[in-house]
Amino acid sequence: MPSDIDLTNDRPVYVIGGGPGGLAVAAALRAQGVRAVVLEKSEAVGASWRGHYDRLHLHTTRKLSALPGLPMPRSFGRWVSRADMVRYLEKYAEFHGLEIVTRVEVTGIERSADGESWLLHATGGRELTGSAVVVATGYNHAPRLPDWPGARSYGGELLHAGAYRDSRPYEGKDVLVVGAGNTGAEIAVDLVEGGAARVRLAIRTVPHIVRRSTLGWTAQRTGILVRRLPTRLVDRGGEILCKIAVPDLSAHGLPRPDTGLYSRVREGAIPVQDVGLIAAVREGKVEPVAAVESFDDNKVVLADGSRISPDAVIAATGYSRALEGLVGHLGVLDERGCPVVRGARTSERAPGMYFTGFTNPISGMLRELAMDAERIAKALKSQHLKSR
Repeated sequence: MPSDIDLTNDRPVYVIGGGPGGLAVAAALRAQGVRAVVLEKSEAVGASWRGHYDRLHLHTTRKLSALPGLPMPRSFGRWVSRADMVRYLEKYAEFHGLEIVTRVEVTGIERSADGESWLLHATGGRELTGSAVVVATGYNHAPRLPDWPGARSYGGELLHAGAYRDSRPYEGKDVLVVGAGNTGAEIAVDLVEGGAARVRLAIRTVPHIVRRSTLGWTAQRTGILVRRLPTRLVDRGGEILCKIAVPDLSAHGLPRPDTGLYSRVREGAIPVQDVGLIAAVREGKVEPVAAVESFDDNKVVLADGSRISPDAVIAATGYSRALEGLVGHLGVLDERGCPVVRGARTSERAPGMYFTGFTNPISGMLRELAMDAERIAKALKSQHLKSR
């Protein structure tokens, strides 16, 4: 390990969040000889992965999903399961000897009095001073449940997808899944396979559906190749490819999108990777319906005016970054609440503050986290050397 930076200094780089992004940055910093302390509000690393539904597997390949310095075991298979991902993160922290403090939640960050450091306010009245700070609290941080009229008086079960674990509680039940992103699509298929009596999928914006792999070539590798091509070109190519690889499901209530695939990605909407949705829709096991508008007298009112009475409603309606309370006062967020700059760049308003994991790239989030981590570590190393 390089020895030109004092690892015993009392102003380390604080990394907020013990998920893949935070652990990757901490490991990359350690490899550069920079002391990094990970602050994790839960009891263990990988908290969000521990809370995901059991069926979940990565939609990116094992080889392209490893974090810096530790490949994923071949025994995990091509598509890594949720449980194996948790095991990997635990091993990753142990392998790199990371300095992790759990059960500490950072509630606010501000410039220290000397203007050269960062002051972190944390649970228990803690005040921690760091030479730099990396915010890695995650893209999917706070569950977002729409404020549907009448929802609070709904007599059926209403839960966010973040609280869904498996299909067992819904065997023999009528379930409405709201939201046709990857999470909603996969939960719908899980419910069908788990014996739900009826599964409907409420769709506001028709998603692009792609095959996870075609003849051994993965959608992720395509995403990597086209990421920097002109949007119009990728849209056209995606349209042609989808017509070849994905059947027209219009007769089953799921028409082809009328917007380009990459145009939607630019807006933050990642294509749905098929893990059984196409077959389930074709066979009538998952029924696409209109978007949810409101709840009324224990019924769900859809955008087309129809009313249905499911036993349970599972809202796969996404997450928010929830950064406003933490750094909103620093002027580093855009109108959507996302960091203005990410990766190895820092805002002029907050030099020494880095953000990672706040995009959902078509090339694979874990791959981008790994690259971000090494860029951030090199930037911090360079900055430290300049200040010596």
